[in-house]
Amino acid sequence: MITVEGKIKGKARPRYNTKTGRAFTPGDTIQYENWVRLCYQEQDGRYFEGSVRAKITAYYKVPKSYTKKRVQAIREGLEYPQKKPDSDNVAKIILDSLNKIAYEDDSQVVELKVIKQWTEELERVEFELEGI
Repeated sequence: MITVEGKIKGKARPRYNTKTGRAFTPGDTIQYENWVRLCYQEQDGRYFEGSVRAKITAYYKVPKSYTKKRVQAIREGLEYPQKKPDSDNVAKIILDSLNKIAYEDDSQVVELKVIKQWTEELERVEFELEGI
């Protein structure tokens, strides 16, 4: 299980420079992708040749403004985070970050599960990869 601590970031759309007509990836996306790569290399570092199964869990911090009743509902598993970034954008930034590090290309990921959950601890993303 690889843990990427810090504010959860989704893959941002490319931006366009109107003067040059070129597309570029926003700096905060590049920074988060580099953080994911570093965490993976330090905590696992395996390289997969074939098909890969990925499970990604995004843990969103429970806001301090929530009422005790609402926090209790979260603790009982009755409420899940329906907030940005979207699950697909979280998966995209994680999987894209691992290109050439964990596998040649994220097209090798043939099974993907993404879960969003609340936490009262540090906001983070945890993921695991396994070859199939």
